[in-house]
Amino acid sequence: MEKLTIALDEFIHVGGALVIVIAVVSILTGFMREYIPQDKLQKKLTKHEKWGPLFGALFGMLTPFCSASVVPVSMGMATMGVSLGTVLSFLLSAPLCNFIVLAMVYATFGFKITATYLALTFSAAIFGGWLITKTPWRNEIKRGEELEKKNTPSCSAPAPTSCSAQPVAVSCCTEPTTANVNTGCGCPDTSSVTMAEPTKTQNALRFALALFKKIIPYVLIGALISGLSAAYLPSELVEKYVGGDNMLSIVIAAVIGVPLYLRIEMAIPLLNILIVKGMGLGPAMALIIGGTGASLPEIALVSSVLKPKAVIAFVALVLTTAILGGVLFQYIF
Repeated sequence: MEKLTIALDEFIHVGGALVIVIAVVSILTGFMREYIPQDKLQKKLTKHEKWGPLFGALFGMLTPFCSASVVPVSMGMATMGVSLGTVLSFLLSAPLCNFIVLAMVYATFGFKITATYLALTFSAAIFGGWLITKTPWRNEIKRGEELEKKNTPSCSAPAPTSCSAQPVAVSCCTEPTTANVNTGCGCPDTSSVTMAEPTKTQNALRFALALFKKIIPYVLIGALISGLSAAYLPSELVEKYVGGDNMLSIVIAAVIGVPLYLRIEMAIPLLNILIVKGMGLGPAMALIIGGTGASLPEIALVSSVLKPKAVIAFVALVLTTAILGGVLFQYIF
């Protein structure tokens, strides 16, 4: 009964704090997304190639996406002619130091560790993008026909001839130019009904709610695992395998982290308990950086934008950052 009480207290403490943090960050992200259009940011990246890695890393911080969403954005950047250095900086920054990740690290580990984590990952993203522009691999990015293209219907595409007897160009997203045009493709008759468009604030709050709903289950699962680990995981077991301050444990954690698919929302609460149980801070951070930055699913998705040599460079940069980060956190804190 005592252990169950410990587990419940830990779940409420960790889960409650993270729910508040995620709610606030989701709202901020929704307003940033609505008032700072991402398509305009992508266009600006093409005009400032000299500072491309810096802007790519900054853009990544503003986009709290999972890998499945990051890759389509990077595809758009590649289509617009953005350099590999900029795209690579974005791909490194977006999963490692976006606002969601930073908020969770802060809520769990405090300001000093969060500031150090941000400095490390943000610098690694900029340096990685800059470094690849100085190598023969700087053109190892897919362009044009090499990019995977999905034929999605366009809102402004002409209606097919089967939808209407007359070749009238209509849009399924806007009002037809002529009243009572029978498109036959499911478009509503807007000649008599006018729908009010949602405001930017409404769109921002809707996005925030959707983002919150998407993230919060993983946060609660992570808090639950954290609570159970706090009560039932033997400290001796943790200290034996991932404790201490040796380099080998940091390298092992980084290498193990890369092929894993770590949801940061689940990993951080659990790692906090593992640290209390005896896990070194260095291996913990190496595991977070490796697993969040370059999991196997993300590597597979990134390969749809980057050519093989650039994919190798991407994985090598994440692994190097994870090891260096592990060493930094182990011997400074």
